[in-house]
Amino acid sequence: MSDTHHESWGANPVVEVEDRQLLQTLRWWDGFSVALAVPSFLLSAMGYTFASLGTWGTVVFWTISMLIGALMAFIYQEPAMMFPDKSGGIALFANEGWKRYSTLLGPIATFGYWFAWSGVLAINGFLIGNLIVAQWLPSLDTSAVDANGNPVNPDALNIFDGFGHINAAKLIGIACIALIWLVNTRGMRIGVNLTYVTGALLLIPLAAVMFGGFLTGNFDSSRLTWTVTGTDGWQAGLVWLYLMGWSSYGVETVAAFGPEYKESHDIRKALLSASGFSLLIYFLVPLGVAGTLTSDEIAAGANGSYIVTVLDKVLGGGGGGQVLSSIALILLIAGLLLAMNTATMDGSRALYGIAREGLSVKWLGVLNKHHVPGRAMTVDAVFNILLLLIFDSNLVILAASNLGYFICHILALTAVLLLRKDRPNWPRPYKLNGFWLFMAGLLAVVNIILVFFGIWRFDLTGYASGVTWFGISRELFLGPIILLISVGFYLYRRMGQDKLPFQARDLSEQVPPKINA
Repeated sequence: MSDTHHESWGANPVVEVEDRQLLQTLRWWDGFSVALAVPSFLLSAMGYTFASLGTWGTVVFWTISMLIGALMAFIYQEPAMMFPDKSGGIALFANEGWKRYSTLLGPIATFGYWFAWSGVLAINGFLIGNLIVAQWLPSLDTSAVDANGNPVNPDALNIFDGFGHINAAKLIGIACIALIWLVNTRGMRIGVNLTYVTGALLLIPLAAVMFGGFLTGNFDSSRLTWTVTGTDGWQAGLVWLYLMGWSSYGVETVAAFGPEYKESHDIRKALLSASGFSLLIYFLVPLGVAGTLTSDEIAAGANGSYIVTVLDKVLGGGGGGQVLSSIALILLIAGLLLAMNTATMDGSRALYGIAREGLSVKWLGVLNKHHVPGRAMTVDAVFNILLLLIFDSNLVILAASNLGYFICHILALTAVLLLRKDRPNWPRPYKLNGFWLFMAGLLAVVNIILVFFGIWRFDLTGYASGVTWFGISRELFLGPIILLISVGFYLYRRMGQDKLPFQARDLSEQVPPKINA
């Protein structure tokens, strides 16, 4: 049982947690600004999809993925408003629904959720590094090769080349991770204020990517072709829907800050506004890139530098145009920092929330003097620096972190149905109708299918190493390892720290929080 106690909404603006408190400072527009990070996740992975799905395929499948994410966010309104005292978002909803059946699923869901959000730090840090190197430090680009596959810059900064390696792009990424850690450990309001600034800046280069090709005449509709055909083509589409979910499902992040909203209805408004906005972006950004660049240009910059090429084209190369594209890139980098900021805010609260629920080590369930989970944020930062040092591809990090994220969504969606069965009289300020309950079950099944294809046919992405363990691509094994660690942490907390016997199911009765919707 949790020892977190929530006072009624609006009565006393805090959630009491021992001697420190999560402060209720957020309104729905704060949640919306935090979710502005989600469109930037699109930029991290989109470049890889064009080679596999083609132009129209990329546009269509990213839009479908975001539509699934928006539908799930709508469903999460019910549990989010049922448990406004739960910090950690959908992972904690999953635990509430499933703990009567297995206490192990809660920690698995939370660590899977955390790993997916935490990986944003390494992925976007590396992307920022690649963008800076491509635009302003090309002589330090260790990834550039000539037509024969030979390094263009063999003498570029490459400090270590063993188990992983360190180069200029990674050093920049590490500096970004350290900056975001420093900002967020100083308090929630600072992090939220940063989202307003970086979110607004992000919209400018996104607008250039979405509409610049049309306005400048660089958009060519003949580049939009449909190439997803045959069994392998459609299976590749399903594999990419699995990988895309890491990005497009992220709109649920606004529910992770439940105890910190001033009113419970702010959660619902934030979910709906963020979902609608993200759906628009996930259609227009791939469309703008697909119509502005050739397939070769996109493939050459799949690691993220294709964005530099888009901005150079629509804003003009050389002279004033080069200055404009540089300014737009700076704004884009600010937006990527926003995504890292959101990931730190969200992922750390998942670790903190499950520790407060007694499902992970006590050390993580402590707030610092600024009323934020500083220890969990530090774990995030250190873990992602290690990811950045070891792996050389953002897609590999994404693939490794995606399994737990999908498991968390599957458990959260089915938890909505289980909570209806097991807690029919629990207060629900927003109650889904029968159609949406059917959709919760259907989307859970859809995600199970996507997990199957994502693991079974990961080779269809074209980016697998070719090394398999037990018939599965090596890149996918880090995810299950993280989930096993979560079970170990739970067992240590239960039997080592709390000195209690192992409990396979939690049948204890709970009292609903007082809610002023």
